[in-house]
Amino acid sequence: MSSTPPPTLLVLAAGMGSRYGGLKQIDPVGPAGETIIDYSIYDAMRAGFNKLVFVIRRDIEDAFRQIVGARFEKRIPVQYVFQEMPPNRKKPWGTAHAILSAAGAVREPFAAINADDFYGADSYRLLAAHLSSDTADYAMVAFILRNTLSEFGSVARGVCKTDDRGFLTSVTELTKIERDGAGAKNTDPTGAVERLTGNEPVSMNFWGFTPAVLPQLQEIFAEFVRRSASDEKAECYIPTAVAQLIASGRARVKVLQSAASWFGVTYREDRPRVVDSIRHLVARGAYPPNLWR
Repeated sequence: MSSTPPPTLLVLAAGMGSRYGGLKQIDPVGPAGETIIDYSIYDAMRAGFNKLVFVIRRDIEDAFRQIVGARFEKRIPVQYVFQEMPPNRKKPWGTAHAILSAAGAVREPFAAINADDFYGADSYRLLAAHLSSDTADYAMVAFILRNTLSEFGSVARGVCKTDDRGFLTSVTELTKIERDGAGAKNTDPTGAVERLTGNEPVSMNFWGFTPAVLPQLQEIFAEFVRRSASDEKAECYIPTAVAQLIASGRARVKVLQSAASWFGVTYREDRPRVVDSIRHLVARGAYPPNLWR
């Protein structure tokens, strides 16, 4: 029997939603007004996660607690932590910094997810099983690139490579990927174009960690700040930090291949597809028409 405590779900919800044009974290997409976060937490609870930690910004706290947090506070322990805005910046420091914002609230294995991505029930079961297995290895759930693209603009994805045992060997954050015929392409900041097949496994920021990652991320983030403090657009991404840990031999990351469907809302125009996808899942019986009734 495992001696590992049940895992915690860390929901990264401090994003500005600049491309979407609003607070997409609290936009209803389900038939009873559910948000994507509702479905994430429903799936996580069914998979065995037994605590929630929301990483949010102070300026959305009241709305977030009222519209999102109140749904869960009587069902599962909930904590809120704040990703503080650094001086003279309009954007947070990025997803690795968001995890560090929760360092005082997380003392057990945990999953870190985006608030605005639908990962599917199978993905949570896979990651919960890994986090409950007494292993020191970290993990990520991988999705196929072409299934994660938007019809309405470019997206950022961590493109992954694995060894023959299924461990992550590298993850490269590409920040301007778009469809290109049957495949895809990425345009880097210099304008150089990289062609992609569309079959690449990608990170959708669905990670599994033990608390040992926190001091490792703190070290990486401190170096990032020393190097990039003057760059208002620079962000410390989780995939970039994980890649550094792998390259230095300080971590192994098991890649879990999920059969679940992924969809998300990067642009407001993506929302109708998300609503329709959830409607079909409800019709198939994967979810009840009202999650929390």
